[in-house]
Amino acid sequence: MKRNVSEMPFCVPQRSRARNIQQLFRTQRPLMTQEFATTHDRIAGDQVHSGQVFPLSITCVSPDSGLAAACDWVSGQRDELVRLSSEHGAILFRGFPLQYDHDFDQFVAAFRFTNFPYQESLSNAVRINRTERVFTANETPSDVRILLHHEMAQTPVYPSRLFFFCEQPAEGGGETPLCRSDVLLDRLRERRPEFARKCEERGLQYSNVMPAAADADSGMGRSWKSTFRAEDRRAAEEQMWSLGYSWEWLDDGSLRATTPALPAVMGLPSGRQTFFNQLIAAAGGWKDIRNDPSKAITFGDGTPIDLDDIAIAVEISNELTFDLAWQQGDVTLVDNLVTMHGRRPFTGTRKLLASLVAMDAH
Repeated sequence: MKRNVSEMPFCVPQRSRARNIQQLFRTQRPLMTQEFATTHDRIAGDQVHSGQVFPLSITCVSPDSGLAAACDWVSGQRDELVRLSSEHGAILFRGFPLQYDHDFDQFVAAFRFTNFPYQESLSNAVRINRTERVFTANETPSDVRILLHHEMAQTPVYPSRLFFFCEQPAEGGGETPLCRSDVLLDRLRERRPEFARKCEERGLQYSNVMPAAADADSGMGRSWKSTFRAEDRRAAEEQMWSLGYSWEWLDDGSLRATTPALPAVMGLPSGRQTFFNQLIAAAGGWKDIRNDPSKAITFGDGTPIDLDDIAIAVEISNELTFDLAWQQGDVTLVDNLVTMHGRRPFTGTRKLLASLVAMDAH
């Protein structure tokens, strides 16, 4: 069944490099409580955009205070931490007293965000819940590279922020690439102004094939039953109809689903705009036995995207990428409207957990 979607605007409404490190951190004093202290540190390879360090790193200097003290500190500094995450795009919390999934759960809960349960998402990745708000970041095989993307930007429903927690770093590799999309959009407008304009005006449309049963060997192997929380085809069709999707049932029981036109550029309350989409991941990484990246994405009106334009977007993103090398206990808070993330291939066992924040928290 096909369904036509009416036209809609695709830019969703929502501002100098520092001279030296001392100037850069002049307004970023350590955040302390009576029993808990932190410092702002620079980490190797970090970046500076418009005077803002990316990512911002906050190190705990009193880890013996324990998890309860850390959570009390988060609760007391919550508004400031939220502001900093939006301004910088991501915050790395290092040296905090977290070891296990339930520690991470309590740390996230201290922010008092509205939880976005993964089972309520339309994401195509296979993930396993540890607690109501904590789940595995991705079950994709370790040799697969996950390309840069904004979490769930290929669906009409997406989180405002997300947390990552390193329960166990990989023996080798496994870094999480991070990229500021507002900076990427500025550079894309300089190098490919017509392409940037088309993205803003037309939006993007995504198509992927979902298996009838979960496929853990694929980075996009979540079943259509799980994705749409449907026990049968009729229930899945009702859900897709309500979301503006079009669809096609395949002979093997798989489902080819195509989204309505979705925004490719996001406006933020600050006045900044970001390249909020899954163009890079869809065009280069949506590949398994069911899916072909060349058929995964078009402009919102169904017209094809020039491969040279995609290549330039990828080139710029590579220039802007910071690879976060995980240490056990690390937590990173990512503003999903500002920063893209991905995953490098790895060796050994890597246990990275995640938690999502609902859009009403942005």
